[in-house]
Amino acid sequence: METRHIVVGIDGSRTSLAAAHWAARDAARRMLAVHVVLAYEWAWHGAHFTAAPPAEAIARENAEATVHGAADEIRLALPQLVVTSEAVRGRPADVLIKAGAGADEIVVGNRGAGGFASLLLGSVSQQVATHAPCPVVVVHDDADAHTPTGPVVVGVDGSAGDNLSVRLAFEAAKARDTSLVVVHAYTLPLVWGGYGVTPAVCNDPIFTEQPRKIVQDAAALWRDKYPDVPVETAVVRGFAADVLTGVSTKAQLVVVGSRGHGGFAGLLLGSVGQQLLHHSHSPVLVARTRPND
Repeated sequence: METRHIVVGIDGSRTSLAAAHWAARDAARRMLAVHVVLAYEWAWHGAHFTAAPPAEAIARENAEATVHGAADEIRLALPQLVVTSEAVRGRPADVLIKAGAGADEIVVGNRGAGGFASLLLGSVSQQVATHAPCPVVVVHDDADAHTPTGPVVVGVDGSAGDNLSVRLAFEAAKARDTSLVVVHAYTLPLVWGGYGVTPAVCNDPIFTEQPRKIVQDAAALWRDKYPDVPVETAVVRGFAADVLTGVSTKAQLVVVGSRGHGGFAGLLLGSVGQQLLHHSHSPVLVARTRPND
């Protein structure tokens, strides 16, 4: 597609349809189009051969009916929106990554069945998060029930990736006419006194000054370009996944980098990312560079 657009992956599950409607609302407020994609295969799982032609035709017809039905739902809810759709044979991660080339954003549900089953539970999620050619938004199945009036929250860690994360967060806050909260999580080092001695928390001010500088520097990024967006900062002592999950209860959207260090290290590569993407109460935007950035 040459028109600026958002790609949303669906599979017919309730979660994926919630993601599709979230993507449509996001596209409407940003004046973008929506492209709905469903990946399907007609081979039996684990088989080294494809099914007979009748099975292939049935699989294709079912996939096309599902994806066109989702597109029709979006058009009914938002008649002014430009919506296209397609069913594509192939592995979900490969299909979604390819479809995202040139897109402003890829949106997926946090769980589902069929073409995008277990998107966040295994290799598919890592492939999309690692190789997607644009930002990725993960939407939970209660997205429609989530409050739309909170701020946009961005997690920062002092790495070079903060620049992109903060810019996308400012964009999202401006599009939603809401405020931005820049958050940094940190933990204090422990001081060991020897074998059998309970460690003590080191409260030296030097270990709290650095977190404050990180969040202040991040908040200053892109502020001149978005002067109308109110900005707040928060330095929170705790583990990154717990902090972000907590603030997500009042947020419209949580924005994080795809990699970094410090408070949000390895966000998509280990347990922190898995916890956030599974337990966040709001959609999570993984900041990745777009081709035209």
